[in-house]
Amino acid sequence: MKQLCLFILLIGSTIIAKAQTNYLNISNYKVYYGWAHHFPQDWMIIRQFENSGKSYLFLVNPQTLETKIDEAGFYEVKSMTYAVARAYFRNTPYIKAIDRAEKQSKNIQDAGIESGLPKETGISLTADLCPSHRPLDRVIFTDIYQQFQKVETPVPVALSITGVWMRQHQNDLQWLKQLQKEHEIYITWINHSYNHRVSAKLPLKENFLLEAGTDINYEVLETEKAMLKNGLLPSIFFRFPGLVSDQQLVYKITNFGLIPIGTDAWLAKGQASQPGSIVLIHANGNEPVGVNDFINLLKSKTQSIAKKQWLLYDLRESVDEEFESDSSKVH
Repeated sequence: MKQLCLFILLIGSTIIAKAQTNYLNISNYKVYYGWAHHFPQDWMIIRQFENSGKSYLFLVNPQTLETKIDEAGFYEVKSMTYAVARAYFRNTPYIKAIDRAEKQSKNIQDAGIESGLPKETGISLTADLCPSHRPLDRVIFTDIYQQFQKVETPVPVALSITGVWMRQHQNDLQWLKQLQKEHEIYITWINHSYNHRVSAKLPLKENFLLEAGTDINYEVLETEKAMLKNGLLPSIFFRFPGLVSDQQLVYKITNFGLIPIGTDAWLAKGQASQPGSIVLIHANGNEPVGVNDFINLLKSKTQSIAKKQWLLYDLRESVDEEFESDSSKVH
């Protein structure tokens, strides 16, 4: 299990190094589905764009949930509708995860994938970066590295990032990228919408992305573009602002080829983590209670961490292995 995770992380590190060339001249960025092949791997295409006169594809490995950006000319490509692409890759962990998220789409809060691998002793950590005037809670990242550096490096963490946070916190973003470059942490970047709109007055069913006038195409695609322009590699995960959605919104997100990620352990709300939990904290300076709870959780697991009996898991691995195909064939 962990050997597979490390192998995936090494592959991801190579791809991220390639993606570090920021795409500053993006044009014609659009949803585009299809099949791409470069021996020996089949990929599902979910986006297409141009940058500095070259055509690029945003690709997903449907078996491992790994993503990458690459030049279209390197691949044999077949354009498909979304329905046809989902049918073609229907037996893969990627499409099975989308199917599961859609089946859990009726809740007004916390729709989507809420937990990872219940058989594992450890958690998948997700930290949200909603718009905030406060600086990044850097102590989260320094503490997890100090706790895990002798047993698990780079330490996997998933960050749900908004476009506004990226724009307003360039120093903090560069600091996170440097940690990843130095292999202290490995970040899975989750789309958390661009603006993260919220009203203190509106009920949940009319709030966040459910607020009237919300342009969901802008909220999703503009965040991906901002990631690419900042040298970040988008994942295929999406977290709803406030964890608020309805069934129609969930299907809008899955129609972008994205997997909604919820949580079964929002620490600041007193939800205790369990084996395999997808833990939620906010790292944007707005939730000191959740940050302190997580740091205390780490301290309580010090001996278990040292014995490799309690680890942090890559969110992709947690979701991927839950939906592993019985067959290596994709159609």
